[in-house]
Parts: sequence; C-alpha cells; structure tokens
Amino acid sequence: MSKRVLTTESGAPVADNQNSATAGVGGPLLIQDQHLIEKLARFNRERIPERVVHARGSGAYGYFEVTDDVTAYTKAAFLSEVGKRTELFLRFSTVADSLGGADAVRDPRGFAVKFYTEEGNYDLVGNNTPVFFIKDPLKFPDFIHSQKRDPFTGKQEPDNVWDFWAHAPEATHQITWLFGDRGIPASYRHMNGYGSHTYLWTNADGEGFFVKYHFKTNQGVRSLSSEQAAEVVGTDANSHQTDLLQAIERGVNPSWTLYVQIMPAAEAADYRFNPFDLTKVWPHADYPLQRVGRLVLDRNPDNVFAEVEQAAFSPNNFVPGIGPSPDKMLQGRLFAYADAHRYRLGVNHTQLPVNAPKATTADNYGRDGFMATRNGSRHDKNYEPNSYAGPSQTDQALSAALAVSGHTGTHATPEHVKDDDFFQAGELYRLMSAEERSRLVANIAGSLAQVSREDVIEKNLAHFHAADPEYGKRVEEAVRALRED
Repeated sequence: MSKRVLTTESGAPVADNQNSATAGVGGPLLIQDQHLIEKLARFNRERIPERVVHARGSGAYGYFEVTDDVTAYTKAAFLSEVGKRTELFLRFSTVADSLGGADAVRDPRGFAVKFYTEEGNYDLVGNNTPVFFIKDPLKFPDFIHSQKRDPFTGKQEPDNVWDFWAHAPEATHQITWLFGDRGIPASYRHMNGYGSHTYLWTNADGEGFFVKYHFKTNQGVRSLSSEQAAEVVGTDANSHQTDLLQAIERGVNPSWTLYVQIMPAAEAADYRFNPFDLTKVWPHADYPLQRVGRLVLDRNPDNVFAEVEQAAFSPNNFVPGIGPSPDKMLQGRLFAYADAHRYRLGVNHTQLPVNAPKATTADNYGRDGFMATRNGSRHDKNYEPNSYAGPSQTDQALSAALAVSGHTGTHATPEHVKDDDFFQAGELYRLMSAEERSRLVANIAGSLAQVSREDVIEKNLAHFHAADPEYGKRVEEAVRALRED
C-alpha cells in the first residue's frame, strides 16, 4: 500500500507540518506560509451554528422493509409491495440541551427518518412520544425559550419551565408522559418512535386516509429512573451514542416495527377528539394499529459531523401518496424545519451526500448560492417553462384534495366532543400501575417544588387536579411536603 501524502486544500504536498515558516531561525512568522494561514483560517471556520432544538444527536443508516400490503391506503412507491427495501438514515436526539449536553436526561427524544425512495426523499420527523406540549406553532418559540438557558442565570430554570406550562394547559398530557417512566430512555435502541403528527395518505384511486405512525422497538422498551440516569450521566455523558455505535459495530442491529393508525378522511370531522391536535392521541380501540414493515439500522456513519450534524430533515419532504394534514403544528414545521437548515447549512444543503436523494436525481431550476455543486449541464436553462427540454411538472395528483371553508382570521382549535386539555392526561394517569403513579408524582413534585412563585405552582396543580382528582391531590401533597422541608 502506497504512502498517503499530506496535502493542502488545493492538493499541493506539505513538506513540514510541525514547523511554521519564519524569517531565519527563531525569527517572526511569514505570511507567505500558505499552509499555516490555511490551517488557522479553516480552523476558525470549522464550527457551524448548532440546531436551536435537537442539537445533541446520534444517527445511523439502515433500511425499511415492507412486510404488509398497504396499497389500499397509499400509492407511495416505497410501500408498494411486500418485501421491498428502501435505504434510510435515522437521527436520534434530545430536544432542549445544547450539543455538549448529556444523553441520559429527562427530555423528549427526536426520531427523524429520511427514506431515500425512488420518488425522492421522504422525511418523517417525529419524537419518542405520541404527543407534544403545544398545539399551535405560534407558541413554539416561546415554549423553547422557556426550556432553554435563562438569559440572566445562563442555566435552565424551573421557574421558566413551569411558568410557561402554567399558561399552557394543553401541555398536561405531554408532561404526564415526560415525567413518567418513559421520560428517560435507557438508550435510543430501547425506545419507541412516533410520527406524532397526523399525516394524509392517498391511494391510487385518489381516496384520502389520515394516519399516525408508530415505530415499536423490537429490543423492548427500557428506561432509567432519575437516580439511575444521574449515575449514567456521571459515568458516560455520551451513553446513548456509545450504546448505538457499539451495538451496530458488534452486528447487533437495532430494529423497529412500523405500525400505522388509519382513519378514513371522511371520519375526521365527527371524531370525538380533534384528530389534528398534536396534544392528543387516537385511542387504539378507535383505530387499531396496522403493521406496515420493519426498520433496521445496520451501518454507522463514517463521520459524525458530515453525516449526523449536517443531516437535514424537513417534514415538507413528501413523496406522491403521502402529504400533510391540517395539523397546525405540522403546518408550521413545514416551513420552520427547512428554513432552519437553510440558515445552518446554506441553501444548497440538499446537495450534501447525507441529504441528497440516492434512488433518483434532483432536477429543478434552483441555481447558484454557497456550495452549489449541481447547476446542470452547460446547455441547461435556469427558467421554466422553456423550449429546451428542461424538467417539467408531473401530471399526477400527489395527494388527495381536502375541502376547506370559512373566513380568514385567527381561530382557536375546532372543538370536538371531548376536546379539553385534560381528559387524555387523566386517561394516561389511570392506565398506570400504582408504582408508576408514585414515580410520576415524585418526578413532577421534585421539579415543581423548585419553583419560587406560589401562583405558578397553583396554576400547574390545577391542571393536574383537572386531569384526575387523585393525580392532582398526590402531586399537591408531594410538592407541599418538599417545600416544607
């Protein structure tokens, strides 16, 4: 094997990588030392803005294999036949902390999948919880500000966290998830993933079906208590990254089974819950899980920065047969995610290898900008329509047409029979065993008791009382006991 020669960025060989060029022995440095200047200038520019949320993450490549026929519900090509495999990249993440944060913390986990389909990339951007804290994207910047570091103290403040939740009663359901037993996964391999939002599937006949995605871990769900998590963080702050990397290197390839809940589009208007409210689930008794296929991770990235940090997911990356629903939070994310990546990575981030389609070729009239590598051939035009055989629009309908009506303006979420902010939180509490309830109450009280303002505590306690009288009573008693110590 021939010796590899160190070169500059332009490919010229480097003769000395240990000593800078000087004016004589011990003399001042020379600005003509191109290798020195290039190394320092590049080093100064190696960091890019980290993600505002989901900054701390891990990822791996794998495939999705269809195991059950779903062609009655969607015409998506990658789901068209049993046994079909599609390459994918999956990125896991925590939500609130920065890039240097620990893995084993109480926080929702991102579960973002990029399917490299023959019709283009399909991004399914979800979490390890089926619900979220808010139902309108207008609240998202404020919510995240309340969860991130305080501008004065420079650290996350229980006062801010719980003050926002005091004014967001719809968060009660997700709070019950977060402070429950599944709030701190033991590893990325041992947690479920959810699309969380409601999406629209369209079949070959143009019929529409609303769906929710559920990725059930085949490793079994395993979680950590607060005490176990503190010990893990003190031993290996990168515990989830370590586990995922080493499992795949050993050939222990993690997998998930994908199920969907399917609601005929015509049933949405009269369903007892608003089916597009991200703070609510569809009970399985109403819409049972139907199996679709198996997701397997079998290859680690070669370079974490190039592939995990530069991986860009956006829920507006759809393929024919899959589209958005009227879910307000999803509608907001259709813009926000792609815009975040244009800021972090540049307008041509979709040309990076981890983000570029693999089974098809992107062919459009986007041109130029930083890091442009795909600008067409020398005879291609940069406008449309044209007379030069450039790409033109498809004739097929990508998704079912949904009827809309009403007046423009700001509107509250439409009301359904059981559309309050607390019913499902109470249902979740009542599903828990006695031991699970005790741990949930202790976890909430340990955090809420740190809040300095009594009125904020009272508002939050009212939410738990509204969800379930026993729930509220136990949290209140636990908080009072901690504050009296």
